[in-house]
Amino acid sequence: MRLGRRDFIGIAAAAAAVGAARASESFAAIVEKARGQRVFFNHWGGSPQINDYVAWAGGELRARFGVELVSVKVGDIAETVARILAEKTAGRTTEGSVDLVWINGENFKAMKDNGLLWGPITPLLPNFALVDTVGKPTTLVDFTVPTDGLEAPWGMAQFVLFHDTARLPDPPRSIAALGRWAAANPGRFTYPAPPDFIGTTFLKHVLYATIDDPRRLERPGEPASFETVTAATWAWLDAVRPHLWRQGRTYPANKEALHQLLDDGEVDLSMAFNPAEASSLILAGRLPASVRTFLFETGTIGNTHFLAIPFNARAKEGALVAIDFLLSPEAQARKQDERIWGDPTVLDLARLAPADRARFEKLERGPATLPPEALGPVLPEPHPSWTELLEAGWARRYGRG
Repeated sequence: MRLGRRDFIGIAAAAAAVGAARASESFAAIVEKARGQRVFFNHWGGSPQINDYVAWAGGELRARFGVELVSVKVGDIAETVARILAEKTAGRTTEGSVDLVWINGENFKAMKDNGLLWGPITPLLPNFALVDTVGKPTTLVDFTVPTDGLEAPWGMAQFVLFHDTARLPDPPRSIAALGRWAAANPGRFTYPAPPDFIGTTFLKHVLYATIDDPRRLERPGEPASFETVTAATWAWLDAVRPHLWRQGRTYPANKEALHQLLDDGEVDLSMAFNPAEASSLILAGRLPASVRTFLFETGTIGNTHFLAIPFNARAKEGALVAIDFLLSPEAQARKQDERIWGDPTVLDLARLAPADRARFEKLERGPATLPPEALGPVLPEPHPSWTELLEAGWARRYGRG
């Protein structure tokens, strides 16, 4: 008997259902053991909306499962990774200080390479069966590095830029056009200082636009040839620097500081890694209603951000319960609500029950959010080694002002 495409889809769906049922059966024991545990969750703490969402999740976990989610706000998750590595070096293989961490990219690679992750965890999570691993392949590959189930996808991201239409109705839509525009409008553009994540991502877009063969970025960057390969990248950055806000003598510390400059009218452009962020900030009264979102014509970088459990976490069961709840349709829909956070879901809506699908369908798109069909093409994240090389190169050239 020859099977058609529909047969394969049906078989895959049935297998997923069986897998979810088995995960749910074993997960009940995990839920029971998690009761009363305190989960120290290390996450980036620079956004009031995100912090409020984490606080909401903590309240739900306490009420539903008896798990206490302790929010540990950090400025750079690399600090958390360094602390976990120091604990391993010191022989602290149990009772670690971190139970749950929000990571991706070079931080995930560093934890994976150094054996700092516990897992695989995704086979233990019933709600992982709802993740769109086919339509959203970066839920399984983090900056070209296979996740191998060691981290669970939490949200989708794509780099976008903001412009205030009241001052700049037609923004520059390429790196080349941005350079020309900055030169003609001195002081009206800047970007966050790397290693801030948004600042580094902007550097990657300059790299994409100036490297001779973008396919190089899929492979590890080589220190010996880095300066030669990126010569045009630094030439662009050198040329634009005198025209930046404050002549490039100083840079905003992060995207929040850049958003504030846009709100204050000091610059005309900002940037983020969330297509709904401008709308969320408008609704919160933190950006003018005239701000809109745009992309570079050749596309922008997209990725997935993840949750993981360190190898020496003391509350592994509580962390699993927290992750599974954060993957639930209820928590994912609330996270995608632009009045709350606006972070796109990792779930496959077609797999959801009608009531859960309705949670997403009733969400309204904000005034500055582009429709999904306007967000392509998506550029893949370069190999994590390019992040390290770019940040070090930027610091040598511009880090001292």
